[in-house]
Amino acid sequence: MDLVVLLAVAALAVAAVSLVLVARRGSDPEVARLAQSHSELVGSLKILVEQTAAAQAATAERFQAQERALSRALEERFADITRRVGEALEKSHQATSTTIADLRERIVKIDEAQKGLAELSSHVISLQDILSNKQARGAFGEEQLEAIVRDQLPPAHFEFQATLGNRTRVDCLLKLPPPLGPLAIDAKFPREAYDALQKAGGDEAARVAAQRAFSTAIMGHVRDIAEKYIIPGETADAALMFVPSEAVYCEIYTSIKDIADKARRMRVFIVSPTTLWAVLNTMRAILKDVRMREQADAIQKEVGLLLEDVGRLAKRVENLESHFALAEKDIREIRTSTDKIIRRGDRIQDADLDSDTPPVPLVSSSVQSRAS
Repeated sequence: MDLVVLLAVAALAVAAVSLVLVARRGSDPEVARLAQSHSELVGSLKILVEQTAAAQAATAERFQAQERALSRALEERFADITRRVGEALEKSHQATSTTIADLRERIVKIDEAQKGLAELSSHVISLQDILSNKQARGAFGEEQLEAIVRDQLPPAHFEFQATLGNRTRVDCLLKLPPPLGPLAIDAKFPREAYDALQKAGGDEAARVAAQRAFSTAIMGHVRDIAEKYIIPGETADAALMFVPSEAVYCEIYTSIKDIADKARRMRVFIVSPTTLWAVLNTMRAILKDVRMREQADAIQKEVGLLLEDVGRLAKRVENLESHFALAEKDIREIRTSTDKIIRRGDRIQDADLDSDTPPVPLVSSSVQSRAS
C-alpha cells in the first residue's frame, strides 16, 4: 500500500512537471521533447501503479484466503481441543462421582464398623465384668462346656449337673460304655491367679510368686476333682478338668508343666475347648464302634436265618428238578404211545377191504398176548 502511494505521488510530480513543460513547449523545442518524455514516463508510471495495485490486491486476497484458512484451522483445532477437554472433564466428573460414591459407601461401612466396634467394646466390657465375678465366670465355663458337648455327642450319652453317689454335682457326666464307664468333666477358670501371673511382667520376684500362686490354684482344682468325681465302681478311673480359655491352658503347659504331670498321675486330665473337642470326637467314634458291636449278634442271627432260608430254597429247587425229570419221562412215554397210534392208523388206512386174501392182523400176537 505504501508503494502504491509513493508511485502515485511520483506520477503526480511527473504530471506537474509535464504541465509546466507543456506550458513552455511552444517557445522551446527541447522543452517539447522533454515534455514528450515526461508524458511517456507518466504513462509508464500509471501502468506501474496499476500493476502494483493489482499485485497488491492479489496479495491482499491471498493473505485473506490464508487468513480464512488459518481461521478455520484454528476454529477446528479449538473445537477439537474443546471437545477433548469436555470429554476429559466428563470422564473426570464420572470418576469423581464414582470416587465420591465409593467414599460414601466406605464411610457408611466405617460407620457400621465403628458401631460394631462400639458394640464389641460393650461386649468386651460385659465379658470382663463376667470374668471378674467368680459365679458368673463359672457359669460362663459351664455354658461353653455344654455347647461343645452338645455339638459332639448324642443326647443319650451325657448329663449336665449330674448327682453322683457321694451327693456331689458334676458339671457334665459322659455316659460311656465299659470298660471306660461314666466320665466326669468339671469346668474350672483360675482367672485371678492367671491375671496376677500376666501382670508380673519382667519382675522376676513377682513372677515367681504369681507362678507359685497359679500352681497352687490349679493343683487345688485338680485335687478337688480327683476327690469328688473319681468314684471307684461308679465312675471312670479318670476325670477331665475343662479350662474354658486357651490362654490359661497354654500357660499351664508352659510355665507349670510339673503341675500338669501331677494332674495326669492323679488321673485328672486338663483340657481346653480345642482339646476337649478332639477328645469328644474320639469318644463319638468309640460309641459308634460299640453300637456296631452290640448289633453284631443280631447281624449274625439274621445271617444264620438267611442261610436256613437259602438251604430250604435249594431243597425246593431240587424237588422241583425231580418233578421236571418225572414229567419229562411221562412226556417221552406219551410220545412213544402217540407214534404207535399213528402207525396203526396208517396200517388201517392202507388195508385192502375188497381183496379175497385173508386179512393181515393189524395187531401182532405179542401185542394181543399183552392185551389179554
